[in-house]
Amino acid sequence: MARVGGRSAWIAWPAGLFCLAVVAGLLYLAAPGIPRTVSFIGDALRAGTSAPVAAGESSLRDEHAPAQDCRSLYTQPMWSTLVWSPGALLSQVRTPPVSTPEAVAVAQPAVVTTCHWRGAGDSSISTTLSTVPPEAAPAIQATLSGQGFACRVDAATIHCERTSGVVHEVHDLRGDRWVSSTLTGWEPDGYTGVVASRAFGD
Repeated sequence: MARVGGRSAWIAWPAGLFCLAVVAGLLYLAAPGIPRTVSFIGDALRAGTSAPVAAGESSLRDEHAPAQDCRSLYTQPMWSTLVWSPGALLSQVRTPPVSTPEAVAVAQPAVVTTCHWRGAGDSSISTTLSTVPPEAAPAIQATLSGQGFACRVDAATIHCERTSGVVHEVHDLRGDRWVSSTLTGWEPDGYTGVVASRAFGD
C-alpha cells in the first residue's frame, strides 16, 4: 500500500492515542450525569404525554386535600397543557389578586400561593389561592358585584366573573377559601373549574 507523502507514522500514532485518551477522559467525567439526564428526559416526556387520570384512580391526597401550592392546584392533564404551551413560564409567589384591590381590602386574605403563568406574546394567567374569614364572603361578593362582576351562588360556592376585552376574571369562594384567576388572552379549556375544584379539595 502506497504511503501518502508528508505523513509520519511516529507522529500519527502518538497523536491518535492522545486523542483516544482525551475522549475516554471526557466520557469518564460525563458518566455520573448520564443517569440523571436520562431520568430528566423521561420525566419530561411522560409529563407531556400523560393520559387523563380515570375516575377512581387518583390518589386520596388528590381527591380530598385542598391545594397548597401551584403543582397541587392542577390536575396532571391541566399541568401538562400549561407546561407545554408555547413560551410558558411559571412564577410561584405569594401576592394578592392584583385585579381586585377593593375586594382584597375588604377581605384581608392570607395568601396561600399565587401561580403566575406567562405565555406567548402578552398572554398570561394569574391564579391566587387565599384563606379568608368565612364571614368575609358576602362582603367580597358585594364588592365584586359593585365592580361589574356577575355573581351567583351554587350550593355553598359563590362564583363571580367578568370579561373585558381579552381579560377574563373569575372568583370562587367557599368556606374560608378564595380562588381568584385573571386570564389575559389565554384560557385553557376548563381551567377555572379545575383550579376551583383543587382549591376546595373536591
